[in-house]
Amino acid sequence: MHIDTQGSGPPLLLLHGWAMHGGVFAPLVERLAADFTLHLVDLPGHGRSAAATTPLALEAVASELVARVPRALWLGWSLGGLFALHAAATRPHAVRGLALLCASPRFVRGEDWNYGMSPDLFAEFAEGLRRDWRGTLERFIALEAFGSDHARDELRALRDGLFARGEPAAQALADGLELLQATDLRAALPRLTVPSLWLAGRRDRVVDPRAMRAAAERAPRSRFEQIEHAGHAPFLTHAGVVAEVLRGFQAGLEEREARNGERGTRNE
Repeated sequence: MHIDTQGSGPPLLLLHGWAMHGGVFAPLVERLAADFTLHLVDLPGHGRSAAATTPLALEAVASELVARVPRALWLGWSLGGLFALHAAATRPHAVRGLALLCASPRFVRGEDWNYGMSPDLFAEFAEGLRRDWRGTLERFIALEAFGSDHARDELRALRDGLFARGEPAAQALADGLELLQATDLRAALPRLTVPSLWLAGRRDRVVDPRAMRAAAERAPRSRFEQIEHAGHAPFLTHAGVVAEVLRGFQAGLEEREARNGERGTRNE
């Protein structure tokens, strides 16, 4: 996997959403490079990892990232949140803290989970990938931007960034959609041992903020926050707010580690 490292300070690893790449976080990078050493990942089959041999699977991605990146605060946006949550649940020694940005432990609605997207919608996206994958991506990013106070600007930024590092691999698109449709990490929440931040956009039409609040309530040492006028990509439209929340969360991690006598920079 391609990992772009820049900035200075405590390590922060960023994982992007479906069909995108690490470059999508550019507005956030501008505001955080002076405070963090940023590790921007292109997931397998995406961006500069288009030819990566690592499977787009939770365990494979987490294993490689833990081997290559120092102990860090992990941030996952949308699909990236599944990888970050899996890593925090299975490798807490490597995850200093967990930040979920418009991400849910389960993306699809079910009998005991009312806040997910419709299974029929995912089936439509899967069929769309086979018939017209470019049109399907266009529909998805339009859904991501919908609801935001800055929907037009957000849609333009997502559209401009989509192919900025080349086209995502067709198999990666299918595998990512399957992960979003089939993964359910809710059982891991009560067992989380790392502090977690759940940052939602109130107008998000992909991940219901109520799903994030419900997930946060199941996790110990969790904190839920909501950006009132944001949609699914608040790092594009409210980058300053997201950056400030992350700085505050990092400060809390450092205070907790100081109280507990932990060495916050170790790489185990």
